[in-house]
Amino acid sequence: MHLTFLGTGAGAPSLQRNVTAIALTLSKRGDTWLFDCGEATQHQFMRSALRPGKLEKIFITHLHGDHIFGLPGLLTSRSMAGMPDPLTIYGPKGLKAFVENALSLSSSWTTYPLEIIEIEAGLVLDNGEFRVIAYPMNHVVECYGYRIEQHDKPGFLDAARLKAEGVPRGPWYQDLKQGKVIRLEDGREINGADYLGPATPGKVLAIFGDTAPTDTALALAANADVMVHETTLEAAMAEKANGRGHSTTVQAAAVAQQAGARRMIATHFSSRYLSADREKLLAECQSVFAATELAHDFAVIEI
Repeated sequence: MHLTFLGTGAGAPSLQRNVTAIALTLSKRGDTWLFDCGEATQHQFMRSALRPGKLEKIFITHLHGDHIFGLPGLLTSRSMAGMPDPLTIYGPKGLKAFVENALSLSSSWTTYPLEIIEIEAGLVLDNGEFRVIAYPMNHVVECYGYRIEQHDKPGFLDAARLKAEGVPRGPWYQDLKQGKVIRLEDGREINGADYLGPATPGKVLAIFGDTAPTDTALALAANADVMVHETTLEAAMAEKANGRGHSTTVQAAAVAQQAGARRMIATHFSSRYLSADREKLLAECQSVFAATELAHDFAVIEI
């Protein structure tokens, strides 16, 4: 799995950063989930190695323009390109009205199945491979962060041992790989769990929406392999940041440190900051949590 940052700016695009959009590629097949869809996200897609036809789900943190204004264009261009696969969008109340009104008033439509699911805090989905849980953020509008938990991968099946014990190969091996019990023609019951090696723990990813410090942050980011957190302003501007429902460099890093995250990726930077400011912002984060990196547009982060 890896993340591609399609936009890392806050509020408005700049010459150096587009507004927020983060793509999560789930497998070598290229299956992709998108988190937020700021203005011109489809342009960023075209400049990256991502394939819009592999986009399966979009998760919106909140309905501010720098997180949703790219949706109408992305959705309609997907139709114009003849992409038939269904797409599901998740987000706060009002998302359905925004998308449907934008399409209706512009005489636009989608030629593929489009489902819009308005969420509340709690479990958003579990597809057997990943769970997505929404946590409420401390912002000026309804806003969520998403915790993506990959299910543990079963250990390898000891085929050599099965062969030595006279268990013939067959379609039942798939059941054994899942730890199920099968019955052979000779009446023996074989428990797949007895022939599996140790499971591989799944990865955990925490993607925060816009937020001032909040008590739910530690649960959202607990022991995450990668935590993506907004750092809209520098430490000296905490009062301004928090008053607008945002966090500073030091506040975001404190969440990573207290939650036991392994890595923090800082993003969502105010347009006041230029490339020359990166060193200062990174130093502030790393003064609290050393394993911090600053995202930039088109950065690819392995999970």
